[in-house]
Amino acid sequence: MSAAPVAELDLGDLGFGRGAHLIVHRALAGLPPGGRLAIRGRDPALPVHLPAWCRGRGHRVEAPEPDDRTDVVAVVVRGTADDDRWFGAERAGPALPTALRSRPPARWGLGARGALLEAGGPEARFDLDDRDLVWADVAPHLYAQAAARQWDPQTAVPWDDPFALPSDVEAAVVQVMTYLVENEQAALVVPARFVGRIHPHFREVVQLLAVQIADEARHMEVFSRRALLRGAELGTSSAGGRQSLFTLVAESDFALASFLLSVLGEGSFVDLLSFLHQFAPDPVTRRVCWLAMQDERRHVVFGMAHLEHQAQLDPLLRDRLRAAIHRRHDALVDTAGLNADVFDALVVLAAGGWHPDDVSAGFDRVQALQHAMDQGRQRRLVRLGFPPDEAAALSALHTRNFM
Repeated sequence: MSAAPVAELDLGDLGFGRGAHLIVHRALAGLPPGGRLAIRGRDPALPVHLPAWCRGRGHRVEAPEPDDRTDVVAVVVRGTADDDRWFGAERAGPALPTALRSRPPARWGLGARGALLEAGGPEARFDLDDRDLVWADVAPHLYAQAAARQWDPQTAVPWDDPFALPSDVEAAVVQVMTYLVENEQAALVVPARFVGRIHPHFREVVQLLAVQIADEARHMEVFSRRALLRGAELGTSSAGGRQSLFTLVAESDFALASFLLSVLGEGSFVDLLSFLHQFAPDPVTRRVCWLAMQDERRHVVFGMAHLEHQAQLDPLLRDRLRAAIHRRHDALVDTAGLNADVFDALVVLAAGGWHPDDVSAGFDRVQALQHAMDQGRQRRLVRLGFPPDEAAALSALHTRNFM
């Protein structure tokens, strides 16, 4: 005679078609392999559904003993299939980003960090799987900040505020907005190329880059919308400007792409947006530039933090960064640099009038902007470990297209 059941479960009227398996599974989970569970229930299909479910999960079903209560449908003997399934399972590292693996294995793949991974899954290859190549300790904080500060282009900008600009000033705004759209398109494509290459173990970096892509998408929208607010056409696009941006998109090394885009390009872009916010001739232009500037500052912070982290561990990083600047300069040496229409539009906006003294002042202000961009690049290069004199020389090689 079989041993007496050690546990009982009453399903009442609940059948397997409405979730009874959840209760049975929970009761069996509390038993050791070989443990016995007497199951009672009034659902007429239970004698059919219960054995079928048990077979699929490796449990054995026995008929009730003759002296068992008449409402016992069956006795389930817990099998080892559930335990066997998780033999060899491992945790995909810690759930929190406080003790990340330096090189997470490919077998962790798309498993959630910290999850118990069943053995035998596919090995998803992510070539950016080295913590030191992608990580920055500030990434979780920056992601939380970025997620909290997302803004809606429709409601964050006073599109309906009344204003009227002279046609030549409006044309200058349109030209600058056209230039900004082109730059933001490149700034979107660059991180988008790397998101799918970073191992999900470093998910905060992936999340941060995903928000950065969303930032650039919004910037493209609001700059395009401002350009078309009073007309139907955008401004001009120079071949040299597009060539400059293409060198960013073509860079396949994550560290070098981050350096050229975020540290040098977007760092200078922050200065440009601050300049445009100061000299914007209308409330819509002023607002879109201010909103974009807040986002771009965050992009620069991550780029700097990630490269500072890498520079501490890789003494050859600065050689690679130096070479990237020279390589890009050589690729663009025969191009015209900044679109002349953009430069002139910046002078018009900074002048605020057409008197010769106004234009002269506007020209000086654009020159001061370029100097401020250069000084900012030098400061960031020094933070990355370059001597001040070399930082000045390298900054001077940066593209005249600003980004």
